[in-house]
Amino acid sequence: MHPEERQAKIEAYLQKAEFASLEELAQHVGASVSTVRRDVAALESTRAVRRTHGGARTLQPKTDEFVFNVRDTHQVTEKESIGEACAALVQPGQNVIIDSGTTCFHVARRLGDKVAQIITNSLPVANLFSASNRHEVHVSGGVIYPRLGVLVGPQAVESFSHMHADVAILSGSGISAEGIYNSHALIVDIQRAMIAGAARVIFCLDHTKFNRRSTFFLADFSAVDVIVTDALAPEPLVAALRATDLEVVVAPPSSPPPESPAAD
Repeated sequence: MHPEERQAKIEAYLQKAEFASLEELAQHVGASVSTVRRDVAALESTRAVRRTHGGARTLQPKTDEFVFNVRDTHQVTEKESIGEACAALVQPGQNVIIDSGTTCFHVARRLGDKVAQIITNSLPVANLFSASNRHEVHVSGGVIYPRLGVLVGPQAVESFSHMHADVAILSGSGISAEGIYNSHALIVDIQRAMIAGAARVIFCLDHTKFNRRSTFFLADFSAVDVIVTDALAPEPLVAALRATDLEVVVAPPSSPPPESPAAD
């Protein structure tokens, strides 16, 4: 593949995904990491992309698919019911890791004073508790992607590798009988560190994620304690998951969410 063709393919991939690691881009174009690093440098000179630590991001996104505020308008009723059901699984006094998914944000809105410590790489979650004197919020390091409301990169992974929580609350872009998937390799790396640092792992996945395999495999069910979903989740897969002794909570319709945590 000629450099121009490879660079065009890299740019098109980043326009859709918004950010990616060098390893992810190398796999996508079938080239070495060192070759892709040179391609990214060439694209940066045209102001099409910007290099980050271990990866690259686009400066000209072509889609709002991954924008937090856009994603948060999808399946709102289901996310509210999942948020309420998941928050009910958290015990008073536990410290909680919350990832950057919009469904996890709805869980955070329901936690109230039940938890004192929040550990997150989500800017919306951190902002939700920022005015509260009753919560201690730990925000990971990393590179900020404002449209996605998330911190990613090696610093974020490193942050979570040194933290422990009673519960980790995560989401993904797909779930099948084999396990759970997500659409960004950089987020998968962070989520795996979150899983490793938690005593109990809960995944919140609305029905649109079921029987869907996304780009990157995240985890099999040996790493998961609970799946929380909504009433529209396909019963055959729910039953298959329960048959493996995995706890699956199907959330009933929710009550109105509480107001954001307020400062004392």
